[in-house]
Amino acid sequence: MSFPKDFIWGTATASFQIEGAWDEDGKTPSIWDEFCEQPGAISDHSNGRTACDHYHRFREDVALMADRGIRNYRFSVSWPRILPEGTGKVNEAGVAFYNELIDCLLEHGIRPWMTIYHWDLPACLERKGGWVNDQIPEWFAEYTGVLADRFGDRVKDFFTINEPQCIIGLGYMTGGFAPGLKLELKDQVIACHNLLKSHGRACQVLREKVKDVRIGYAPCGASAIPKDENNPADVEAARKAYFAMEKNSPSFSVAWFSDPVVLGTYPADGLEYFGQYLPEGWQEDMKLICQKLDYYAQNLYEGREVRAADNENGWEDAPYPAGHPRTACGWPVTPRALYWAPRFLTERYKLPFIVTENGMSSHDWVMSDGKVHDPHRIDYLRRYIRELRRAVEDGVDIRGYFCWSLMDNFEWARGYSERFGLVYVDYTTGKRTPKDSFDWFAEMVRTNGENL
Repeated sequence: MSFPKDFIWGTATASFQIEGAWDEDGKTPSIWDEFCEQPGAISDHSNGRTACDHYHRFREDVALMADRGIRNYRFSVSWPRILPEGTGKVNEAGVAFYNELIDCLLEHGIRPWMTIYHWDLPACLERKGGWVNDQIPEWFAEYTGVLADRFGDRVKDFFTINEPQCIIGLGYMTGGFAPGLKLELKDQVIACHNLLKSHGRACQVLREKVKDVRIGYAPCGASAIPKDENNPADVEAARKAYFAMEKNSPSFSVAWFSDPVVLGTYPADGLEYFGQYLPEGWQEDMKLICQKLDYYAQNLYEGREVRAADNENGWEDAPYPAGHPRTACGWPVTPRALYWAPRFLTERYKLPFIVTENGMSSHDWVMSDGKVHDPHRIDYLRRYIRELRRAVEDGVDIRGYFCWSLMDNFEWARGYSERFGLVYVDYTTGKRTPKDSFDWFAEMVRTNGENL
C-alpha cells in the first residue's frame, strides 16, 4: 500500500508573504505592515510592501505550478484588501484580484484551497483591541461572509485560521510577531477564546452560504516523537507530552486550540491552569466553537524526542545530540514528525488529516549555470514524505500534503533572510527560477510518491 490514488498534493503560500501591493487599489495597512515599521522588529529591516509582487505576477506563478503538474494550491486572502476598514464597505478591486486568481487557477486545472486568515488583520481592527475585543467573532463572520458570497461558487475548500498558536503566542505573548504585544495572561486567554469563537462563526457562515463546502482548520505545534518507537512506554510518553499544557500560558498548546474545536471542551489540565481567566459563561460558547469539520489539518516542520520518565509527568524530553542536522533557520530535521503527529492527532480527533505546511529553509542561490541546486531540500522532503507514507501504510487517515512554499517569500520576522520556496525569487528584479527541488517534487506528485 502507498498513497491513495486521490491523494491531495499541493503547494502553499500566504497573502502578506507574497502579494506586495501593500497600499494599492484600496488596500489599507495590516498589522504586519505596521509591525514592519517598528525598529528591530524584522531581522533584516525589510518589509512586505513589494514581497514577491504576486499581486501583479500571479499568472506567471500559476503557470509555474501548472507546467509541473501541481493540481492543488493553498493560498490566503488579505482581510484589509477585501474590507479596508475591517468591516463595512467591500473593496471591489480587492475582490477582483482574488476572482482573477481563482479563475486563473481553475483555467489551469488547479483546485483552490482558501485560507481565510493567515495573520494579516486590518490594523484598524487591532486599534480596537484585535483578538482581545469580544466583537471580533462578528467581524470575522462578516469578513467570511464576503469571501463566501464572492468566491464560494468556485472555491469549495476553506481553512478558517492558520496557526492560532502563533497569532496569540507570538503576537500577544512574546511580542515577536505582529502586532508585537506582551499581554497579561488573562488577556491572552481572552484572545484565545475569541479566536476560537471566530473559527466557529466562520464555519457557520460557510455552511450557510457555500454549497458543498469543505472546511478545515490549520493549527500548528511541534510533534512529540517517541525516543524508541518500539517501546510502548516511550510511545505513551510522547502521546502525553504532545497534548500536555504548559503552566505559564496556553498560547502555544496543541490541545487548548484543538480540543474545543473538535471535542467541544477545553483540556482538563488547561482549565486547571487557566480556567479562572475565561469569560463568564464560556461553557455555552463551546456550542459555537465546536462545529463540524471535514478535515483536521496541521502545519508540521519539526518535532522533539520524548522518553518515559519516573516523574510527575511520566515523560521527559530527550535532547538531540550535538551536531544533529538543522535547516538554515535552525530548526531540527526530524522526519518522524510526519509519522507521529498525524498518528497522535487522528487518534485524538478522529478526522481525516491534511498536512497544510511542510518544508525547509535552505541556503539557496542562483549558481554559475543559472540554476538553483538544492539537494538538501530534496533530501528533506524525501525523508519527511517517506514517513508520511509510512503513516498511511499503517492505517492513518491522511488525505493530503501541501509543500511550504511555492516560492521564496517574506518570512515574517526573519524578513527575506530565509528561503523556503520551490521557486527562487530575486527580490530586486522579481525573476522566478524554479529550483531542482521543484522538479523533484513535481515528479513525486506525478508518480504519487512512487519515486521516494
